[in-house]
Amino acid sequence: MAETKDKDAIQQIYNKVLPKVAERIYQHLTEVVALFDDFRLEKVADYWTRDKDAASDKEISIENGNVAQVGLQLQLLGFQRPGVTAFDLQKDLVVKLDYTSYTVGPDRNTAWEEKPYFYDWSNQELEELAVRWSEAIIDDLIQQLQTAK
Repeated sequence: MAETKDKDAIQQIYNKVLPKVAERIYQHLTEVVALFDDFRLEKVADYWTRDKDAASDKEISIENGNVAQVGLQLQLLGFQRPGVTAFDLQKDLVVKLDYTSYTVGPDRNTAWEEKPYFYDWSNQELEELAVRWSEAIIDDLIQQLQTAK
């Protein structure tokens, strides 16, 4: 297996790591999700940003191995409670794909974890990442509630 970013490395993260993290995140947020009318937790890929390390001008895609980032996007839609102005909440978990490794964090500029490609995440590491992101979502929700009154 390659140790640099390529189609297989990206697909391993997109198809194996992200779904495991998403499953754990959902388990941690079931009570939060219940406060909203609807929610979405989706895998996403950035098809707009050209990878600075890409050797060709091929279309940006996971299949071409030249996306710059993938991740998860959570949308909590329609928080409606008496005395609180209705609002939505959106949060990203960004996997920034570098040449020999990738970072995971709440945005492009913050890295909570850095891993080599094809790294086999332990259940404990997946759980810790899910807890950290879930806590960030809950913090955002609390902040929104404080400003929505």
